[in-house]
Amino acid sequence: MPEVLDPTISARLKRDDAGLVAAVVQQHDTGEVLMVGWMDDEALRRTLTQGRVTFWSRSREEYWRKGDTSGHAQYVKAVSIDCDGDALLVQVDQVGAACHTGARTCFVAGGDLGAVVGDRDQQERDQENEENR
Repeated sequence: MPEVLDPTISARLKRDDAGLVAAVVQQHDTGEVLMVGWMDDEALRRTLTQGRVTFWSRSREEYWRKGDTSGHAQYVKAVSIDCDGDALLVQVDQVGAACHTGARTCFVAGGDLGAVVGDRDQQERDQENEENR
């Protein structure tokens, strides 16, 4: 098992000022977005080589492997990097709750913010009306 992250992968990452990259965690078979965590090179290396998701805890300033204390483990199915290198998509098989509140996802626990829902058909009608003027 490599002791450092593959340099070709490391070179593709665009980290924040703390050296971290956002990791969006998604249930592999349903597409459900479970949570967002943070990874540095070591957390990503562990995730890629151990089959379980490891994050860097910004509050505790330590590595944590999801599920070691709660039993709600995340088993890695795939890891992808976005086109800009500033985010990771970690597809997992989630055991139990992903959120520390006990909710299945952190986004259910956080709640809907009540955004206005867009309508593609309305936008197309508005464009046609604009063109016909």
